[in-house]
Amino acid sequence: MKQFILLYVLLCVLFSVVSVFAQENWQSEAAARIEQYRKENVTVIVLRNDQPVEGVTVEVKLLQHEFLFGCNIFKWGRCNTPEENEEYKRRFADLFNFATLGFYWWGYENKKDMPQYDYTEQVAAWCKENNVKLKGHPLAWNFRDPSWAKDMDDAELDRRQIDRITASVDRFRDKVETWDVINEVTEWNRKNCLEDAPRLSGLMAKQGAVEFAKKCFLAAQKANPSATLLINDYILDEKYVALIKKLVDTEGLPLYDVIGIQSHMHSGIWNNNQIWEICERFSKFRKPLHFTELTILSTLEKFDWNNQNETPTTEDGEQRQQDEVIRFYTMLFSHPSIEAITWWDFSDQGAWMNAPAGLLRKDMTPKPVYNALRKLIKETWTTNESFKTDVTGTTQFRAFRGDYQFDITLPDGTKRKISDNISKEKHKIRIDL
Repeated sequence: MKQFILLYVLLCVLFSVVSVFAQENWQSEAAARIEQYRKENVTVIVLRNDQPVEGVTVEVKLLQHEFLFGCNIFKWGRCNTPEENEEYKRRFADLFNFATLGFYWWGYENKKDMPQYDYTEQVAAWCKENNVKLKGHPLAWNFRDPSWAKDMDDAELDRRQIDRITASVDRFRDKVETWDVINEVTEWNRKNCLEDAPRLSGLMAKQGAVEFAKKCFLAAQKANPSATLLINDYILDEKYVALIKKLVDTEGLPLYDVIGIQSHMHSGIWNNNQIWEICERFSKFRKPLHFTELTILSTLEKFDWNNQNETPTTEDGEQRQQDEVIRFYTMLFSHPSIEAITWWDFSDQGAWMNAPAGLLRKDMTPKPVYNALRKLIKETWTTNESFKTDVTGTTQFRAFRGDYQFDITLPDGTKRKISDNISKEKHKIRIDL
């Protein structure tokens, strides 16, 4: 009996050691990839009258990541109290540089010919003021019909769908740079879509889902040729791969600019192998990938998809959420094809499916995940250092891509501030005094 107990203890110790090693191994590998894929070798040269200036102190500070760290912004101005609205905005701007704004047709234009443009203008103005880029989501989706479309004939509904795309993309061409053009086409004819959106589903059945999607992309392209256009889905198997292959123009060129990947993990969290496998599966299309809808709950309770009563956040669940989010973001940030991660939802207040999905609780207080994610983005994955120019007037360093402030101090104490950008295309900064 003692031998069995000893063997059991040894196996537990061995398992623990292997687990710790695996943990350290994936973290070190991810850190190495982040260093390789997210940073540039930067050269700063300081000149006066075209002559190098030695001994200049150059303080380098990342102001805004090139990588898009985002969230849907659905509760902007719509929280329960004015105080909660202000806290929502403050914490959003302090963490994110990317926001997804809802354009769900049945809600955005719940009254015929009366889209909610004014609200969008307000959010867009705030986002511009806070250096937050905007994405519209989605322009087309047969999830639910607009209530006023019930008795409309196919030709009229089809025209209105295309007109809606054209009007939205054109109106906000200087405010919304990115669009989820069409949502969840891979299984467009699932039961709830056929029941809740019989009119739009009927159009897709008659025209063909792929042809319908192509028409939507072409309308968005025409309305704003410089916009970034996404296909977006939660079906991530070969059916989505097959759809993406078909989504090309008459010359075989992709109609999409980015492939969107949903990852609502209400019922289970992907391990690192799953994350990497999905990224590799879609990176073969040689297009950027956006994780468009990412959810990890702050509860250990099993989530019931059929019962949408409120599920409370818990202390143990919040700890797990923090740990898993840091792992998930680290893995995604380390993959070279990923260019954006969008969390879903920012607060538990009004969260989808009444799930504790937020980085904030219902009262807008931060969960541990909020502070941990902020530390990761603003402290770990940042460049905030000081260097001195050599006899050639140059200094070299590695830095994350993004928008920078350079604080220059000359040997005589004179100071200057310079703003510039570091990217794959631009990593040499010339400063003329």
